[in-house]
Parts: sequence; C-alpha cells; structure tokens
Amino acid sequence: MTEHPLKIYEKLDPELLKHVTNSSEFVFAEGALPRKFKLLIGMAFDASYGTVQGVKSLAQQAMEAGATKEEITEALRVAQYLSGVGCVYIAAQALKELFG
Repeated sequence: MTEHPLKIYEKLDPELLKHVTNSSEFVFAEGALPRKFKLLIGMAFDASYGTVQGVKSLAQQAMEAGATKEEITEALRVAQYLSGVGCVYIAAQALKELFG
C-alpha cells in the first residue's frame, strides 16, 4: 500500500491526524452497511471530486475489505451517472495504477 497521504501531519499536527484517523475509523467501521460498501461509496465521491489518490487508496482498501474489481467498477458507474464523465477519467488514472 502507498504511504498514507496525511503522514506529514505526524510531524506538523499530530492532534489533527488523530482526529481524522478516529473519524475515518468511525465512518468506515462495520455496521448496517459492510465496510467494503462504505469504502466504495467514499471511492465514488473521490472520483466525483477529482481525487486520483483518494480513488486509488479507497479502491485498494475496499479490495482488502473484500470488494471485487466488478464492484469497484459498478460503484464508479454510479459516480459517472451522478457526476458526469470527468470522474471516469479520474478513476481511470487511479485504476491504472492499481490494475494496469
């Protein structure tokens, strides 16, 4: 897995990093929705926001939580439907790094 994108905050602001980490653990914990579904939702949002590294990181985490390539691509179909074709290009960059 690639280096955590917020690693620099270990030095700059460890309290902020702790808050973000705790929030992430809370949001992506198993619950009524399985962790992998929550990660796929987050990945779709990052594709919509144009965040290549976010798509890559969340797709990788979703796979570690049991998501398939097919589930990843179907989640991105939803993102494209709601956000437009731009997110497909963003996701393509991320997926190329993962699967290319």
